[in-house]
Amino acid sequence: MGFLNLFSKPAPGVQVLPSGTLTVDRNNQILATTISSACSQEVLQEIGDQVLRLFRQARTAQLPLSELTLHFSSLKITARELRGGAIIFLAPKHSFNAFS
Repeated sequence: MGFLNLFSKPAPGVQVLPSGTLTVDRNNQILATTISSACSQEVLQEIGDQVLRLFRQARTAQLPLSELTLHFSSLKITARELRGGAIIFLAPKHSFNAFS
């Protein structure tokens, strides 16, 4: 039976897209979140970092930017600037139902 195990592959894991709200301060510290703990903190930190970077770059370029919306193929990110921090809304575009 050991020989047959060489050809078996582990089943790929399905990851659910994050859904909910994330609030970060100007130092990208997560203040509050409604996103499931199944989503890693590193992913949330990276999203917060990129959003804050966009707001900082707009401020440096003297572009009035208080809200942004990013549309990806399966995820929509909306963010609003809050005195250097941000509130970020994550919404999957297509719901996945494993039982249908």
